Amino acid sequence: MAQSNSLKACVPAYLKEAQLIKQGAEARVYRATFLGRPVVIKERFTKLYRHPEVDEKLTRRRTTQEVRSILRCRRAGINAPVVYFVDYTTHCIFLEDIVHSVSVRDHIASAQTPQHLQALVEKIGEVLAQMHDEDVIHGDLTTSNMLLVPGAEHQHIHLVLIDFGLSYISALPEDKGVDLYVLEKAFLSTHPKTETLFERLLKSYSASSKKSSAVIKKLDEVRLRGRKRSMVG
Repeated sequence: MAQSNSLKACVPAYLKEAQLIKQGAEARVYRATFLGRPVVIKERFTKLYRHPEVDEKLTRRRTTQEVRSILRCRRAGINAPVVYFVDYTTHCIFLEDIVHSVSVRDHIASAQTPQHLQALVEKIGEVLAQMHDEDVIHGDLTTSNMLLVPGAEHQHIHLVLIDFGLSYISALPEDKGVDLYVLEKAFLSTHPKTETLFERLLKSYSASSKKSSAVIKKLDEVRLRGRKRSMVG
């Protein structure tokens, strides 16, 4: 009980006043206001089962990796939230709140026919190709981690990538292939009977990336390994 009270006492004032909107295994996500702007605050919390020094080192490294990936994407012209502030003492990242957005997951679920989604999946393929050409591995590609900002013309789809908590920098085609495989598994399980759409996404990726041939080859190898594991059980 004493330990619990001491942890509560360490909570910074800005989190006490924020609205908790999501809690995962690695972080809590809040909505708040920072310097008059709506923000999302991502807090990586202490893991009590880890040695304190190890926990501090791992948490700081993951926080740094996330910020680095976001900044690298933004420098390359890829839409990702603005990083307003990073508190390395509490491992909190203050990010732009993409207001009035809708997740790609919800948008696909509400679409009447697959034909309405062709331009969207082509845009996703193009953006992911650009991200991988910058050697950013997202690590958790799902349609829930992509946002659409309404109001843009259909031919100018405004797609925003979010949640870079598992991201890192790597030039290896293997890592990029695994990134696409994670998306494929998530895409097809979340949106059944969309294999044709995902193939269209991959064609757009291949056409947009300077390094796609090696990545797609690795994706095929990862798929094969996945099927073998399923057969073995």
